[in-house]
Amino acid sequence: MSRVLIIGAGGVGQVVAHKCAQVPEVFSEITLASRTESKCKLIAAQILEKQGRQIATAQVDADNVPELVALIRKLEPALVINVALPYQDLHIMDACLETGVPYLDTANYEPLDTAKFEYKWQWAYQDRFSRAGLMALLGSGFDPGATNVFTAWIKKHYFDEIHTLDIIDVNGGNHGYPFATNFNPEINIREVTAECRHWENGAFVTTDAMSLKQGFTCPEGVGTYNIYRMYHEELESLTKNFPTLKKAQFWMSFGESYLKHLEVLGNVGMTRIDPVEFQGQQIVPIQFLKALLPDPSTLGPRTVGRTCIGCHVTGLKDGKPRKVFVYNICDHQACYKEVMSQAISYTTGVPAMIGAKMMLEGKWSAPGVWNMEQMDPDPFMEDMNRYGLPWTVIEEPDFNLV
Repeated sequence: MSRVLIIGAGGVGQVVAHKCAQVPEVFSEITLASRTESKCKLIAAQILEKQGRQIATAQVDADNVPELVALIRKLEPALVINVALPYQDLHIMDACLETGVPYLDTANYEPLDTAKFEYKWQWAYQDRFSRAGLMALLGSGFDPGATNVFTAWIKKHYFDEIHTLDIIDVNGGNHGYPFATNFNPEINIREVTAECRHWENGAFVTTDAMSLKQGFTCPEGVGTYNIYRMYHEELESLTKNFPTLKKAQFWMSFGESYLKHLEVLGNVGMTRIDPVEFQGQQIVPIQFLKALLPDPSTLGPRTVGRTCIGCHVTGLKDGKPRKVFVYNICDHQACYKEVMSQAISYTTGVPAMIGAKMMLEGKWSAPGVWNMEQMDPDPFMEDMNRYGLPWTVIEEPDFNLV
């Protein structure tokens, strides 16, 4: 039984807090902290109603390391779960090192002024965490996170060598708005508009954002969608940790309305991340746009449909070619009924809880900074089935990808 501190009260933080509250035998005390404590209190009230548990709340500025240190020392948690903004990862890692507390996050650090998705800043903490005898687990969401674990599990149980990896993320949901993002608009738009990188023949190849698309039919009747190739951070760690990969790509579905709105917003400068002067003040257009768009945490009641996220892997077993597809399907309304959130936040928040559980139970325990695929995938995969993200294996699926 352990005390945990969750930092971040957005859509994912809400799910993490709910899911931790469902496992009192592991998460005996929970504190949810954010810059805006009123958001934490609303989530705490939800959890009391839905889960029958009381959690504590606190106010903290995740950009302020002394504030973080003071709160961590006050609470003495066994683990800090970071579901704040990616810009704040290093501050929270610094606070964990100063207080001697293990760390977990769901998304890699990125600088505020550059849409650059790299692990180098966090990997640079390897020696410091190792010397401190502390574990830092990076990217314990779905993608990254569960997709990394899927890849490791497939390799462990089905292949001697893996040669190609295609991560496919389809959101077959509909929230009814002409344009809205399913998670933090600023992070979402920065991610989608960044130039694409995929791994091929030992190096990353750069292409224009979403310049390659193909049709993909999801299993179990989720539907057929256009998926677009884009860069996602797990490709960086997976190609490093599985050196036999010859090609690795990430694909995400987008509707025509979303893409057209995004194109227009980009054309008029609303997706810019650099400051512009407006009426004597400096504003960042994408941050202003975020204030205009629907809050992703409010989409749950109105989002219907299902997600389908999985890994398609090819390679060799006993010298013979083989391919395997492992995927999860998640229903938006089922998620809302359980934790008052849509499936995008749910599929990120549940793996964060499971990763934390792995660490607190000692199933994943090693000083240093680690990506998900470096851990034993089996207990994590078992808990995905147990805690709301059941997965399915298709051997020799009847589709191929570009």
